[in-house]
Amino acid sequence: MKVAILGLGIIGAVWARNLMDDGVDVRPWNRTKRDFPGEKATAAEAVEGADFIVIVVADPPAVQQVLDEIQPVLRAGQTVLQASTISAAWTRTFAAQVQAAGAAFLEAPFTGSKPAAEKRQTVFYIGGDPDVFAACRPLLDHISRAALYVGPLGSASSLKLAMNLNLAQMAQALSESLTLARAEGISDDTYFAALRINVGHSGLAELKEPKLRDADFAPQFSIKHMGKDLRLAAETAAAHPAPPPGPAAAAAAVVAGQDAAAPAPLRLPQLQRLIALYDDAQARGWGDDDFISLVRLIQAKT
Repeated sequence: MKVAILGLGIIGAVWARNLMDDGVDVRPWNRTKRDFPGEKATAAEAVEGADFIVIVVADPPAVQQVLDEIQPVLRAGQTVLQASTISAAWTRTFAAQVQAAGAAFLEAPFTGSKPAAEKRQTVFYIGGDPDVFAACRPLLDHISRAALYVGPLGSASSLKLAMNLNLAQMAQALSESLTLARAEGISDDTYFAALRINVGHSGLAELKEPKLRDADFAPQFSIKHMGKDLRLAAETAAAHPAPPPGPAAAAAAVVAGQDAAAPAPLRLPQLQRLIALYDDAQARGWGDDDFISLVRLIQAKT
């Protein structure tokens, strides 16, 4: 098995090392040179002769840049696993580009930050042809604990955005809850002891507790990347109408002279508030810090 890993950020570098430890022939590459073992000079060099091509970069423009570089060397028999977090619309666009070159395409966004990747506990959300998914299982089994098949191309990307919206909301609630407790003189020991036996406890709270206690904001998943995902979620929501109103709301609209049949955009008010918070944090220069570091905004004076 020959695997090109295109993108050696927090997660891509971990996957590449784990695969190398397993004796897999890995061809790593990054858009900016990282001095990574075996790093190729170009994406095209990494891709030539590879069975699987894993793309894990920051955003849709970065994916586009990578695909444009490798498209001339893509061949039938190769499979591109697009693991970057993007939207369904971008996924379908990129799939068409890869398939036009004769290669297979699978969307494989994932959940799990750096500690999970190091322990091979990444969970993939899969969209695309089930047969292509089956062919990719030997690779995915090296670097993950599960791969959930979601549906056709685009569905996995949408699920990933929904999951990250949930995480961002949970992180904000955790930060505000902890800040309130601290303001009332409750120790972190007491707060987290209570949280662990409360129905509101979560895997996110378990992961971020040490960082909140120590004000350690080294990135496991950065503000800039979570902010990007929230904006993609907002773009996705804007493309959908809200659910139809109930009979009482429809009747009220008619009385008010409004067209009850006219579709309204899908409304996700907390998402918009979160985007504003993430934009604020990035404006303060915190984009590379872990997303739990938004707790600092609660204490900021300006």
